[in-house]
Amino acid sequence: MTEKEAYIAFNLTERVGSVAVSELVEKFGSLAVAWECFPNKTGRLLGYVNPESELEKAERMGVQIITPADPEYPNILKETRGHPLALYVKGSLKALSVSMVSIVGTRNPTQYGIDQAEKFAFGLAKNGWGILSGLALGIDAAAHKGALDAGGITVGIIGSGLDKFFPKDNIGLAREMVSSGGAVISEFPFGRSPDQKTFPQRNRIVAALSRGVIAIEAPHKSGTLITTGIAADLGRHVMALPGRVDSPQASGCLNLIRDGARLVRSVRDVEEELGDFFGRSLRGPSEEASPRKERSVVEAPFSVEEALIMRHVTSEGISLDDLVIKSGLSAAKVNSLAMSLRVKGRLRFFPGNRVALPREN
Repeated sequence: MTEKEAYIAFNLTERVGSVAVSELVEKFGSLAVAWECFPNKTGRLLGYVNPESELEKAERMGVQIITPADPEYPNILKETRGHPLALYVKGSLKALSVSMVSIVGTRNPTQYGIDQAEKFAFGLAKNGWGILSGLALGIDAAAHKGALDAGGITVGIIGSGLDKFFPKDNIGLAREMVSSGGAVISEFPFGRSPDQKTFPQRNRIVAALSRGVIAIEAPHKSGTLITTGIAADLGRHVMALPGRVDSPQASGCLNLIRDGARLVRSVRDVEEELGDFFGRSLRGPSEEASPRKERSVVEAPFSVEEALIMRHVTSEGISLDDLVIKSGLSAAKVNSLAMSLRVKGRLRFFPGNRVALPREN
């Protein structure tokens, strides 16, 4: 068995992720050896795991399966804790090497939201950015369409196996994305239907694979806010489009802006936030390591009060109670500043009211 086949095999099992796999590699020296020693070789559907069969099915369907053992696996994702063990890709693998911006939002947008999603996606795609979203109805679909109208690259991450595509209303859109040089991707094996667990996992890839996330319209309780929260914890740029204060679809975005997300009104605002004033051309993986292009969001200047917080924050973490003592600020102020810094991607939150510097992804 190859390392690639071992990744696929573990991806077919239950409750084995990249963190556990890393521990197995450290213990056994090889993932293939770890699989041979792994006691439970049954999959989600209770059948015996057979990675060769999965690869054969992928070939019949015109799908490529890539794993962290493959050079095509995106570095920006590979360096993220909890990255998928396998990506099922329908379309161009080259699309995964394009610098991406995620555009996300509600499934029930206003016409304003649809227009703005298409406008942002069109402008960013014209400037060479790839447009990433979740291929859902509403804002996601509008973003993909805007990128296609610009002749750009757009990638959709779905919350099911590729053979269980959801929502079916967007199958035509997905085919157009693939035929235009983009891709449709899933981390889930063939046969996996969408459920309450798959969509939050999908949202993690939408956040991790991009340089920044733009929320166009999102209610107060929305999957969009899950995606932006993940993005903030990963140190990605979080941006939001303002809307009417009395619009339910705008409430989540307004809350993000209140808590420190970058208010964006145009493509120029987005590129300023991402540190790219002159547009972005399509780039290959070899160009991803440039220090300028990998600029950490932590390097952005802080306000005086933010600096009082950040001077005490380390990669190992510190409790908010300790920050109150060390900074001399009130508990309410520290909580407010910490939330704002989290949304800006400058802090990660840990259980137990602890915060830490973002990972260097």
